[in-house]
Amino acid sequence: MAIEAEMRRKIAVSIVAVGVFIALIVGIGATYNQSGLISTGGFALVGAITAFVLVMAGIGVWLSRSS
Repeated sequence: MAIEAEMRRKIAVSIVAVGVFIALIVGIGATYNQSGLISTGGFALVGAITAFVLVMAGIGVWLSRSS
């Protein structure tokens, strides 16, 4: 079963976005987890999750319009 070029592009963009999100979460954990996740780290984590949701929504809109 062959995957169309457009679907491969959607898959690749989504995988890259999730990879960046995971790297961001790991980076926040490494930076703020010296003796438990402090409040600044918690705010950074919430910000990263919020940014991820907004970025994925933007990617979804962009991909649906470029089809």
